[in-house]
Amino acid sequence: MTASLSAYLDCKPSGVEWLGDVPAHWEMRRGKTLLRPVDIRSQTGNEELLTVSSERGVVPRESANVTMFKAESYVGYKLCWPGDLVVNSLWAWAYGLGVSRYHGIVSSAYGVYRPLSNLVNPQFIHCLVRSAAFQWELQVRSKGIWISRLQLTDEAFLGSPFPCPPLAEQAAIVRYLDYVDGRIGCYIRGKEKLVALLAEQKQAVIHQAVTRGLDPNVRLKPSGVEWLGDVPAHWDVLALKRLGWFRSGSGFPIGEQGQQNEELPFFKVSDMNLPDNGKVMKTWNNSISRETAIKLGASVFPSGTIIFPKVGGAMLTNKRRVVGHQCCIDNNLMGCIVRHGNPKFVLWLLERLDLATIAKPGPVPAISEGEIREIRTVLPPVAEQAAIAAYLDKATAAIDAAVARARRQIELMREYRERLIADVVTGKLDVRGAAASLPDERSL
Repeated sequence: MTASLSAYLDCKPSGVEWLGDVPAHWEMRRGKTLLRPVDIRSQTGNEELLTVSSERGVVPRESANVTMFKAESYVGYKLCWPGDLVVNSLWAWAYGLGVSRYHGIVSSAYGVYRPLSNLVNPQFIHCLVRSAAFQWELQVRSKGIWISRLQLTDEAFLGSPFPCPPLAEQAAIVRYLDYVDGRIGCYIRGKEKLVALLAEQKQAVIHQAVTRGLDPNVRLKPSGVEWLGDVPAHWDVLALKRLGWFRSGSGFPIGEQGQQNEELPFFKVSDMNLPDNGKVMKTWNNSISRETAIKLGASVFPSGTIIFPKVGGAMLTNKRRVVGHQCCIDNNLMGCIVRHGNPKFVLWLLERLDLATIAKPGPVPAISEGEIREIRTVLPPVAEQAAIAAYLDKATAAIDAAVARARRQIELMREYRERLIADVVTGKLDVRGAAASLPDERSL
């Protein structure tokens, strides 16, 4: 997609640190010469409610994962129209801005700016202000005491420097980036579909092994449990509490978190996503002393405990990990200390258990110790447990490797898209020829 692109031949210093040189025929303008603030308020509050997503820009609030409260009335909210730039003044520095494709209302705390059509293409502005390069400018201009209270004022934003190509060139840039974004988006969706299919395949392999065993000719019996179905006749059907102790983690005051180099790791749900924690929890961001754990009445879990999220969206991911050290866990996690059965088999059994199907319904799904203890499951003889665990270790390794490759490819493609957009909107790559050679959309 970039093979035919080259740098501009004639460039000049922009005078802006993050921007460097720009094409000689581009102008450098302040935002106040390209945008004008718009402050028109809703009289009814009945227009479509919009918000700013860091990933997608301005979107209908109902389509975004927003946890903030809903107001009793939206009268007095700011109106915006397609082509208006909407800025969340508290989060502009973290991609909290974008040009709207919708007519609707946004928070009165947001900034709404209308691009001057004789000077700037709204979609060029969208690409520029959401580029990685421009984020540096927004971070510098957002002021506050600490990061969660940084604010970008109208004056500060409109004082920002904007590289400004001729209108025809802006249109070419927008056309090229739209085309490339479509191609990259298609690639990423394909990889995400592959990841989903691999996850389904893995769950099918696990389910077959932990509910039917490895002998295709084994005699079966009804388990009486819906998620298990028929199971080998010689296997036991029992409650999870027979396999281990299930115990929730503990809440810790903020002042006791964030400690380093203490005796006990303190695991949070976020630690499950650290690069080295794919199966065994080997690294952590917080630790506490044993003395602090005793003082707070926090449970200390032994090495080998299986941990998993028990509340919220994290629970729905069905992540399972084994801790490699004595540790404490926070109150969004639950631990299973295996006392009867092969720990590796029990881990695979819990991998297959979908907590979402048995969690308490509501805005925040959750499951309690009492509920999980009573879940009915199976337990093969000891020798079969070890054989099944060894088989699954081998059978799922190739699937896990394929998933890791696909996710890395998605990550690299997103990084490529981000870098390409920044290079194009800041004049590091000339896309005029490439844009002119793109197929006419009407012929597609």
